[in-house]
Amino acid sequence: MTIEKIADLLLGQALKLNATDVHIIPRQEDYHVQFRFNGRLSPYRDLSTEIGDRLISHFKFMASMDISERRKPQSGSFHLFVQQKKTSLRISTLPTALSKESLVIRILPQDHSLTIDEISLFPTSTKKLKALLMHSHGMIIFTGPTGSGKTTTMYALVEHCSNQLMRNVITLEDPVEQQNGSFLQVQVNEKAGITYSTGLKAILRHDPDIIMVGEIRDSETAKIAIRAALTGHLVLSTLHTRDAKGAIYRLLEFGVNWHDIEQTLIAVTAQRLVTLRCPFCGESCSPYCANYQNRNRTAVYELLVGKTLKTVMNEARGERMNLRYKTLKEMIRKGIALGYLSTNEYYRWIYDVEETASIKSTRNIFE
Repeated sequence: MTIEKIADLLLGQALKLNATDVHIIPRQEDYHVQFRFNGRLSPYRDLSTEIGDRLISHFKFMASMDISERRKPQSGSFHLFVQQKKTSLRISTLPTALSKESLVIRILPQDHSLTIDEISLFPTSTKKLKALLMHSHGMIIFTGPTGSGKTTTMYALVEHCSNQLMRNVITLEDPVEQQNGSFLQVQVNEKAGITYSTGLKAILRHDPDIIMVGEIRDSETAKIAIRAALTGHLVLSTLHTRDAKGAIYRLLEFGVNWHDIEQTLIAVTAQRLVTLRCPFCGESCSPYCANYQNRNRTAVYELLVGKTLKTVMNEARGERMNLRYKTLKEMIRKGIALGYLSTNEYYRWIYDVEETASIKSTRNIFE
């Protein structure tokens, strides 16, 4: 069997299982393949060293990466059709102590996108997010761990702004995760001189109403995003913090002036992706259940806005405040009480307890 056929079978199986990531991990004698789906990393199968090396070289070639370079980390991306579905793949390699490379593939389906009414478990959160889009200027920050759906939420919001509110939306991403014809998308390309900071400066001269910045990574990007919000633009961006109020402390660490934060910050949200309870199995879904691989996922939000946001900001300045708002923990508890979520979701996100999951592998496809 050719290496191209092996790669197609691997990606096809990942899409069939609705996996978001494929991990090809080197070991002393072989390679171990894992899939991440429903937020959980699960073993799939083992590959021989020869097939693993050839498979990694094939993906590097498809992503226009240097096949001969194995001592440095590399990243790339490419598009292809898998099972007649247009899919974007983001590739990342990392050298290991075993003189082999580890490869991770992020799978980004391009055939569908969620609407703003489909992203939240609770309709009240959706109404609050829609209300935030009515602001003509300011900044909205989305926080959460990797894979919590921050970019999906922002896509749904800016698509609503473009199609329903008729506003000019420009995004700056690294990379563009989902192509959308409703708004203008710019991809970061450091080799061509388009970084987050330089790209944001150029976008400001392109008459945008709303700017979506994929991620605020450094002090310069943070300050330019704040400046864009001060000059009459609505800016949406992400930060990696544990909870919503952590975003304020992160902006201060980036050297953003306190007065500018007060003038621009409209809202901060923290979110988590949760898996809805199986209607057939209840608390724990069996791997043999027909709904096991296709269980719906949705988001819960911790939202700081208005008086609550002002109270958190005063607390960040060192003032003693009696702070009370609906946290992520309480929102997940509400979902459990209403029967939408299982208690496993509470322990998984609050105490970082990951359930072990297994994937029934397709036998002999690599033989």
